[in-house]
Amino acid sequence: MSKAHVIGLGKSGVAAARLLRKEGWEVVLSDSAKAEKFAASNTSENFLKQQQLLSAEQIQVKLGYSLELHDSDLPQLIVASPGVPWDVPVLLQARKLGIETIGEMELAWRHLQSIPWVGITGTNGKTTTTALVAAIFQAAGLNAPACGNIGYAACEVALQSPQNSPDWIIAELSSYQIESSNSLSPRIGIWTTFTPDHLSRHKTLDNYYNIKAQLLHRSQLQVMNGDDPYLSKMGLSHWPNAYWTSVKGKDNLIGDKGFYIADGWVMETANIASLPQDETIVSTSALRMVGEHNQQNLLMSVAAARLAGISKEAISQAVAEFPGVPHRLEHICTWNSIKFINDSKATNYDAAEVGLASVDSPVILIAGGEEKDGDRTPWMAKIKAKAAAVLLIGNAASNFAQYLEEVGYGNYEIVDTLDKAIPRAAELGKQYSGSVVLLSPACASFDQYPNFEVRGDRFRQLCLEWTKKGTSGLFH
Repeated sequence: MSKAHVIGLGKSGVAAARLLRKEGWEVVLSDSAKAEKFAASNTSENFLKQQQLLSAEQIQVKLGYSLELHDSDLPQLIVASPGVPWDVPVLLQARKLGIETIGEMELAWRHLQSIPWVGITGTNGKTTTTALVAAIFQAAGLNAPACGNIGYAACEVALQSPQNSPDWIIAELSSYQIESSNSLSPRIGIWTTFTPDHLSRHKTLDNYYNIKAQLLHRSQLQVMNGDDPYLSKMGLSHWPNAYWTSVKGKDNLIGDKGFYIADGWVMETANIASLPQDETIVSTSALRMVGEHNQQNLLMSVAAARLAGISKEAISQAVAEFPGVPHRLEHICTWNSIKFINDSKATNYDAAEVGLASVDSPVILIAGGEEKDGDRTPWMAKIKAKAAAVLLIGNAASNFAQYLEEVGYGNYEIVDTLDKAIPRAAELGKQYSGSVVLLSPACASFDQYPNFEVRGDRFRQLCLEWTKKGTSGLFH
């Protein structure tokens, strides 16, 4: 029996192990983290039950174990979960030894490539765009699950019964997933934004760009955000066949085919559907989500739907009913006329700047966590313009305090944890007649939480507990 080794006991790794076992592989699933970490994690209450199920499926689980390749009992295939860097020594060694080494997404693609995919990548905006694309396709009556960085792990979709086979796969793809999936070729590829991120892993901006570009080059149809400074600079010389989008009107469209906003409507250029004139698709006012960046997400989602042949009626229905996504400018509650908004998914400076730009001022901002590389200048300028006060949490707190001092902003406090930040934010909100308490960290969560979702869930829980203490003016 052929042997496969799956690295990473997250959702993706477990699904990959199950898919390989179903195919008849002998499977070992390992994670360098110890059992206690999983047992204690907020996301793993059912950890023991999961271990028992995997054992019953004859999948060997090794915790606190790092794969080593110096014995005679080598696997024929290694599958890495998205969180495993593609250049860790064991994967480099495996490739040198000729052991096939792929990512979980590549494994899923090999099982699902007969189905058309929409592949969505980008530094920011990809989760909202993925969720909205899936909502539109589903409103059109298609079985179109969202997977990858959102919803199901892609291998979970591949495990579904043939009777439940999707019509389309809507996949959110991080740079981590793309670099370990060298044959993944979507029918439609969308590139939402491009700014520096994950440079601790990818080292240079060029590396990061080239990884994302691979996906678009392999896509039959390409949708590009023409309002993104970096992508628009690449323009037609790099992407001559792309469908470009712009929220700034037809005159700002790159090339002669694409989607734009005019007079509050999403428009499609006439040459896409061979019509005599540009076509009105959906009113931008139908979308409940705030911010110009969400208008851009709407444009790209509509572009994918129209390129897939979906009707204007299904698009209009889906957009009007779309609630937004958790942890991305998610309205939690209102207390004493102060809105509490969860933007935990803002894990870099650019996303946090967009978060601040999208809400009313004055803002009581909660920021911090595990610091990332990037240009913080625009974010700092937005803080000075919109924030009445800033509460700093996590490992980055002292550095962020220094950065704020350097730009002449002094109204900050280091509170260390969300548990301390919420009551203090409510107090400051009243003091400054604040409109919004905004968690928009500009940081990864790993110093205090397993992921940004757990951080956002904790924020939600604390806000709701706080507002129950004094329900004056509270509504949901």
